[in-house]
Amino acid sequence: MAWRNPWYNSSLAHHTPQGFRNADAPAHQPGDVERWRKARKAAGLPKPPSQGYDHFISQWWQPVTLNSEAEDGVWWLGHASLLLRLAGRYILTDPVFSHRASPLPFAGPQRKTPSVMSVAALPPLDALVISHNHYDHLDNATVRQLIKRFPQLTFFVPLGLGDWCRRRGAKHVVELDWWQSYVFEGLTFTAVPAQHWSMRRPWDRNRALWCGWVMEGKNQRFWFSGDTGYSPELLTIPERLGKLDTVALPVGAYAPRWFMSLNHMDPQSAVALWQQLGMPLAIPVHWGVFELADESLDEPVNELSQALQDVAPDNSRFHILKIGQYLSL
Repeated sequence: MAWRNPWYNSSLAHHTPQGFRNADAPAHQPGDVERWRKARKAAGLPKPPSQGYDHFISQWWQPVTLNSEAEDGVWWLGHASLLLRLAGRYILTDPVFSHRASPLPFAGPQRKTPSVMSVAALPPLDALVISHNHYDHLDNATVRQLIKRFPQLTFFVPLGLGDWCRRRGAKHVVELDWWQSYVFEGLTFTAVPAQHWSMRRPWDRNRALWCGWVMEGKNQRFWFSGDTGYSPELLTIPERLGKLDTVALPVGAYAPRWFMSLNHMDPQSAVALWQQLGMPLAIPVHWGVFELADESLDEPVNELSQALQDVAPDNSRFHILKIGQYLSL
């Protein structure tokens, strides 16, 4: 029997009987994936950073230093992993502490920069936030380690990922559709739209939803965008939920743009979106760890720096962090 979407709601444009979709986005054409892979192989992409991996690490990596201050703040742990302290609660997003973003220990994208933190070194976590099920955002080994150390940890996931978490031992799972909210420990978690896709195995494409998350306390509304291409729909987030104080925007895995732009913002799109949002406090994510597309490891930060200089002379609120660096909110 063919799989049917158990959450299907015909009134919602991003639902289909077979899963989920980007309602207003164009789709890739047949053969696009093979075309990209063939060109990538022929050109030998991606290339190393301009001055080599060791220099990149020395420039953009530092150990995490946890502080005991009570203020809201965020540590960028690399790629899409953030450790957020909000109203005294610790929240972790899309943690991948493994050597590879892959179902296999011997193949698939491997880390080019070291992990800045182990599960054992984390502070007491209150919540874990997952944006979608791709291996560079949802890592089986890391999740199992987190559940072992924090057995009462509460998971916030989009539709379709609840059972995956429970099978690994998660006791508290909140599974939400776009625009649904849940109040937890005085914080409001809202799943919001993203333009992306999902798949962990060849037969489960788009059976689970993808999303970003807005996490709101008394004095801070923080948007973790997850993995997303640029879409005007993203601007409905502050329209519906209120002005965003801090945003984490993806800037990597964008080359070649003809293929990647549907699902990944490039630095220029991230800066444009930041401006449209009213230039809140911002940090770039989804770069610096894994080589998932054709650009070199240092190209996102180089292009982002140039884009900020070109279009936003007053860009002091867009903070380009080192992996492991802390930012007070």
